[in-house]
Amino acid sequence: MAELIQVDAGGPDELRTALARALDGGPALGFGMLGDAPAQVPDGTAVVIATSGSSGVPKRVVLSGEALRAGAEATAARIGSGRWLLALPTGYVAGLQVLVRSLLAGTDPVSIEGRFSADSFARATLPMVGTQPLLTSLVPAQLATLLDAAGDRTVLASLRAYEAILIGGQALPQPVHERAVELGVRLVRTYGSTETSGGCVYDGVPLDTVAVRAVDGELRIAGPMLADGYLGDRALTARAFVRDEHGIRWYRTGDLGLVDDGVVRVHGRADNVIVSGGVNVSLDRVERIVRDVPGLAAAVVVGVDDARWGEASVIVAPRGEALRRSEAEQLDHAREAVAAVLGKPARPARMILVDELAQLPSGKPDREAIRRLAAELR
Repeated sequence: MAELIQVDAGGPDELRTALARALDGGPALGFGMLGDAPAQVPDGTAVVIATSGSSGVPKRVVLSGEALRAGAEATAARIGSGRWLLALPTGYVAGLQVLVRSLLAGTDPVSIEGRFSADSFARATLPMVGTQPLLTSLVPAQLATLLDAAGDRTVLASLRAYEAILIGGQALPQPVHERAVELGVRLVRTYGSTETSGGCVYDGVPLDTVAVRAVDGELRIAGPMLADGYLGDRALTARAFVRDEHGIRWYRTGDLGLVDDGVVRVHGRADNVIVSGGVNVSLDRVERIVRDVPGLAAAVVVGVDDARWGEASVIVAPRGEALRRSEAEQLDHAREAVAAVLGKPARPARMILVDELAQLPSGKPDREAIRRLAAELR
């Protein structure tokens, strides 16, 4: 067994040193473990990350140094090495991997000071320009913030300075992607999870050491970057990580999708489904369609109880572009778009406008808080 050290808030330099030791067999690091963390973990463990993931079920993901290095090396093989900007919390795998990639490349990452904003992003980026290739990892909400401020030449120059901006954590709305491309921003859309040491499918194509297949409509991933399992939960580990007839170990993602001529296409969470009027409705598919409606690129779609239909979907969106039309007009547009693709039973029942969407520290929407809000206002 190996020693586990809990990691709280600390400077990136201090964390980088501790992470280097953890990758080389030193004490393992525990992120988000709170006060009930064990003092020891299995040998070979480098990091344990507590996460609720997409399901909301608390999990403690065990990642070895071998898995983290494999993920970082596969990323470098795909997009190259350079100097990284750390714009995400290190308690999340996307932020942690920025440190791992920097360690393997022998470079020092630059951190954003204070709260993320277009100004802090530009101030951190511009001094690095011209030194070596620049790379960073963001979530869609951060990218949208930067694009909204891209009328400022300094912000636009900062965005364009990066050889690659990895975008993950959730699906990137198509309108946001199109805006970035029009401005000359080099994006790489990633797919993965803490259980895969972060993103391992780039722009739909698995990294060189990764295999992806669909089994009964569910995406499964194999490769050297897979987690060892869940700390203290053998049953959950056995359900999520399975071996095939050849002994190859696969991670069951819980995501629906397919692999089409080598390209991975994700359709949404298998468990993010409501039954409305006896019809199964994927909230992820509804949300993707809604986000293509002008003014609703940042919208979140959640399910609530409904007296008539059993369950119904509700659009929750920040005020702004949505107010260029009346709320009723905007909802009608969204309902028509959803009905055209998924049929009338999938149409959202209501739209709620808010000043600001609740977010997790990772920058992802806090879907549970948003769902509770929708339920209260239903």
